[in-house]
Amino acid sequence: MSNRIGNSISVQIFGQSHSKVIGCVIEGLPAGFTPDIERIQKDLDRRRGGKNRYSTARSEADEPYILSGLVDGVTCGAPLCVSFKNKDTKSGDYSELRDKPRPGHADYTAYVRTGGHNDIRGGGEFSGRLTLPLCFAGSLCKQLLEIKGVYIGAHIASVGIVNDVLYDPVNLTRQDLEPEGFPVLDKDVQEVMERYMTEIAEEGDSVGGVIECAAIGMPAGYGSPMFEGVEGEIAKIIFGIPAIKGIEFGAGFGVAQMKGSQNNDPFEYDGRKIVTQTNNAGGILGGITNGMPVIFRCAVKPTPSIAKEQNTVNLQRKTNDTLIIKGRHDPCIVPRAVPVVEAACAIALINLL
Repeated sequence: MSNRIGNSISVQIFGQSHSKVIGCVIEGLPAGFTPDIERIQKDLDRRRGGKNRYSTARSEADEPYILSGLVDGVTCGAPLCVSFKNKDTKSGDYSELRDKPRPGHADYTAYVRTGGHNDIRGGGEFSGRLTLPLCFAGSLCKQLLEIKGVYIGAHIASVGIVNDVLYDPVNLTRQDLEPEGFPVLDKDVQEVMERYMTEIAEEGDSVGGVIECAAIGMPAGYGSPMFEGVEGEIAKIIFGIPAIKGIEFGAGFGVAQMKGSQNNDPFEYDGRKIVTQTNNAGGILGGITNGMPVIFRCAVKPTPSIAKEQNTVNLQRKTNDTLIIKGRHDPCIVPRAVPVVEAACAIALINLL
């Protein structure tokens, strides 16, 4: 198993959902950089649960404890190690899951992979809790990217059947990437989306959605063909986020219904540089950035831990069984996952640069 990603700037995640602490070690950060910790905390707060009916009732402070790598608030060239305490845990809620794996969760595959020694509490290292240190690392990388003129943002493209508008793939601005409050572009959608998620939660069920992420200011010429293309580098980290089941760049699967004359993005000079009139490619051609906004959307599955009775098996008795899941779980993980997707994108792009 590998919990490490990145070459130039690498991030290694450690801990489990109910271990004493979780955290990450970030290597390769340039010395002399002063990260804005308050700004990082704002991204962590966007990811934090316990704030509404459609997120988990588990409430953690999510305050970072930086153990190494900073001297007087400035990077010193040593690996930066940060940890977060796990305090609001209720491990007893998961005792039944030792024998009864949750449908849709990693309980069964982890059991097989580890010979039954996996940490079942809160999902162990398969928990969305582990996206907290990932969010910290990516938020820091966003600040490094902004020094280079690259800006990243994301929003909820949809939750279940409720849709937000999508980014303008050509004329995208920093303001578009920084929606205030609830992360949608069309504020009229917010009330409908929140009501829909709350209704699903009250039914004891869960719902998924789509997150759209974009980066502007990424210069042309970065990336590689074939196996180290920009799409692959981003996707590798995105799929490290629990519950992500699909990703598409630019027009994505929509290109399958287009003609070449519709899909191709015509080139032109804008007076300063070469741009494209459309952006079906999502800012990437042949695995290499073309200078247009890098845009992708990822699909988030419904949270597998739901209050409805489900069919499963009893691993000890080797019989069929049923399960009603207890504990605190997100009826919809999509809103909390928005800053995590931004973080994953930032880690991929900073390594490309």
